Amino acid sequence: MAGNDTWEDITARIKEQADIVQIIGEHVDLKRSGVRFLGLCPFHGEKTPSFSVHGGQQFFHCFGCGESGDVFSFVMKQQNLDFPEAVRLLAERYHIELPQRRRSKEDEERENKRAQLFSINARAAEYFKTYLKESPGAAAARDYLLKRGVSHEIQERFGIGYAPDVEKVGWNFLGSKFKGEEQRLAVEAGLLVAKEAGGTYDRFRDRIVFPIYNISGQVCGFGGRIIGEGQPKYLNSPESPVFNKSQSLLGLYQQKDHIRQSNRAIFVEGNFDLISLVANGCENVVAPLGTALTREQLRMVKRFTEEVTLLFDGDEAGSKAAARAVPLFLAEQITGKVAIMPSGHDPDTFIREEGLAALNRLLDTAENLPEFVLGRWVAEYGLGLDGKRRIVEELKPLLDAAVSPLQRAVFLSHFAEKLGMQVEDLERHLQKKVVREIPEGPHIARNRQYAGVETLSIQQKQLVEFMILNPGVYGVLADNKIRDCLEGSIGEILFLELGKIVRQNEDAEPEELLSVLPEGAERRFVSNLLLNASADLDVSEEQSARELEAFVEFLKKDQLKRENSMIMQQLHKAQAENNSQLVMELMMEKIRLAQKLHE
Repeated sequence: MAGNDTWEDITARIKEQADIVQIIGEHVDLKRSGVRFLGLCPFHGEKTPSFSVHGGQQFFHCFGCGESGDVFSFVMKQQNLDFPEAVRLLAERYHIELPQRRRSKEDEERENKRAQLFSINARAAEYFKTYLKESPGAAAARDYLLKRGVSHEIQERFGIGYAPDVEKVGWNFLGSKFKGEEQRLAVEAGLLVAKEAGGTYDRFRDRIVFPIYNISGQVCGFGGRIIGEGQPKYLNSPESPVFNKSQSLLGLYQQKDHIRQSNRAIFVEGNFDLISLVANGCENVVAPLGTALTREQLRMVKRFTEEVTLLFDGDEAGSKAAARAVPLFLAEQITGKVAIMPSGHDPDTFIREEGLAALNRLLDTAENLPEFVLGRWVAEYGLGLDGKRRIVEELKPLLDAAVSPLQRAVFLSHFAEKLGMQVEDLERHLQKKVVREIPEGPHIARNRQYAGVETLSIQQKQLVEFMILNPGVYGVLADNKIRDCLEGSIGEILFLELGKIVRQNEDAEPEELLSVLPEGAERRFVSNLLLNASADLDVSEEQSARELEAFVEFLKKDQLKRENSMIMQQLHKAQAENNSQLVMELMMEKIRLAQKLHE
């Protein structure tokens, strides 16, 4: 710590020195109205100001969308940071010293290497951009861009540049810029390629170059589009310590505010599809660098929106890509839609020939992703016995990707109706149990601050907080199957992650959770809890045991009540269908639950 300051002291000092009106005024045009300031909300689209900032109380509130909070809340929301990151940013701004985390030599070397690679990439981006703007050798590239409707303003916004053809200019463009250690770093960054016989050559040659930015605005890689004939048409940087293609999205850094305001991200396949749509007024667009859509990319956009529309060409490849994407959307619990381009068009040609209004009409017809995929399967296989069998086989991985039993049940019921089958028959053909595990690590329910927290009951939230602050209780909670009481919520995610830590170290500290959680709602929740947890809240082991026993007892009964409610719903349906055997089974289950409730 800085001196003997606690985290509470540090955040209090930041609040004392930070002027919320000034900070928000850097992003919002504020007008004084009595003791407060009013402006257009930066978090949702509006024409009449409903965003209120109170300087004296250091507080903001939007009467339109309901966003509110202090200076930390604003910075977190506006810049998509978690709480510790917002504290660091504001502390640096107001020259308030923060504790320095002790780092290993390997950590320092790794961070230094990343900083050097980011620097090399930034310089290369500037070289490419300057060459495009100023060099006579880039005249053909400038004409090419203007013919495709890419204005100087759009070129500047995306940092577009040009890598010259080395055969025409007679030398390696970047190879002449970087020497010695810098040249070795340029090879590691993928800008240069090392020859077996010694020396290097430029990776990008005779290509329009698109810098790829991470969410912080650092150049992590490049994508190059060849101008003339040749293959590959698109060439991306190889993976490096600062670039991973599956975890990058072209345009996200520049367009994230438009995505957040519209609450929709449009995914297109090509770099020029993205550039052309933005140039013609469709701003909430990103492109996945020629790769199949990944879960990491969905997680990136989930910080800004709850809905993604895939804008695909109307060919077989587009349909297959949509089918592959369904499990990703289900696992990430984000709404997915598909809009198909008319025959003979891609997004670039369509918006340039038909205009923005026609594109918006097309996007308005977008189908929900599972509905779209099912429709394609029905068209391909038909609804005969063999067709249904093949569709059921296709459905298995989709339903297995569902995060919660409720989500799976909803889709199971919907697909059964579309196929003209009883839910029980479809379930039997699937021969799968309800998927309860959360695949490939933790995921949040929706893109809101502390997403999923609002769905917890007071007792569930208190239990989650108690569990995080007292990792040693995990074993008792696991023995009592408390995970079932947190199913489908942020609490279940944190329970699973805490379990991994405790199994490795029985004396784990709460802070260890932060080291395994990715950016997102879970990390923000834990960060805020740990940052605001007071030492005065420490309790005796006896009191802790009593609290734990009370939590377990309440939540187990709450779980039984919810199970009883589900049984009642199934019972009413079975009675309406005159299914006497199922009615009897459900009545027996109801009696069993009633006995447990009164134990």
